[in-house]
Amino acid sequence: MSQAIRSFNTKMPVLGERVYIDESAVVLGDVTIGNDSSVWPMAVIRGDMHSIRIGDRTSIQDGSVLHITHASDYNPVGHPLTIGDDVTVGHKAVLHGCTINNRCLIGIGAIVLDGAVVEEEVIVAAGCLVPPGKRLDSGFVYKGNPATKAREISEQERSFLEYTAGNYVKLKNRYLVQ
Repeated sequence: MSQAIRSFNTKMPVLGERVYIDESAVVLGDVTIGNDSSVWPMAVIRGDMHSIRIGDRTSIQDGSVLHITHASDYNPVGHPLTIGDDVTVGHKAVLHGCTINNRCLIGIGAIVLDGAVVEEEVIVAAGCLVPPGKRLDSGFVYKGNPATKAREISEQERSFLEYTAGNYVKLKNRYLVQ
């Protein structure tokens, strides 16, 4: 078995069909990854103290860090990390104990923190910081630090969300046959 996929506290990642995980990535613990999803070089998905759920046709780009918020006296239930279907997580993004719904684009270097919720069909711009507990409304582009609503997404951008997810499915398929 690849060193990229590791158990922690008897929990082993569960992978759907046709999932690609680069050998330099780390996926460990209570992690479920849906069908046709991909995890690219140097990404870290660490489900060691809570669960991580990643949907179908979702791409976790190079150098991204995905983690959770553990349960404690300060936060009795913690925050799992949940990512929906057809999501593209850009290079070096950090997702920590948040919820990303379907058909979203998380830009390069964006950070989404504990308890934040990104509704469906949202673009989080490159370098954007989504603070703890913030909710991003469906159908908008967000930018800045802290994240602010910039404008509605265009129809072209809406179709791009599906295109980019599909494009990474095609690319990971090429990697799987090598």
